Amino acid sequence: MQEQGHGETNTVKLAERRVFSSSFKPLYNEGMTLVERAAEYLDGEGRAAAKTLTRVGATLYAAESMRLTTRLMQIASWLLLQRAANSGEMTRDQVAAEKAKVRLDTTSAPTDTAGWTELPDTFRTIVDHSLRLQALVRRMDDEIYGEPASQRYVAPQRGNPVSDQINLLHTAFARG
Repeated sequence: MQEQGHGETNTVKLAERRVFSSSFKPLYNEGMTLVERAAEYLDGEGRAAAKTLTRVGATLYAAESMRLTTRLMQIASWLLLQRAANSGEMTRDQVAAEKAKVRLDTTSAPTDTAGWTELPDTFRTIVDHSLRLQALVRRMDDEIYGEPASQRYVAPQRGNPVSDQINLLHTAFARG
């Protein structure tokens, strides 16, 4: 799709148009709802279900819970930054600077990993949903900002990923 104006031809990025329009709200709501759903599950039903798993299942559950939490925090950070840009609370340059800290590449264990089928169905459903949402957000990010997010990310020299992520969320919420 191309738009013309004053003798110029500019390519319109559909993902960028989506993020910077009212059609962004359903994606934002989906991401934030998934974050809430995962938190409620991990703190309630998931905690009880984890106690019934074998040692292999429990170890995998713990690892996957950490991956899930990390993945969802990254997705939420990206969504909050896009919302701040969309509402004019941050410039695109400010978003780009903060977004450089966001990683959209948190993997999950393969489904043929020992203990995977032992994991609770609800947990596996949440993990699958988070992976699909991460893939969508990553494709949009790549389209809007050019190069793949994994190539833009520069690992922090010190600190830890959890506190770095909390700081990123504080930055996004402070502006919103």
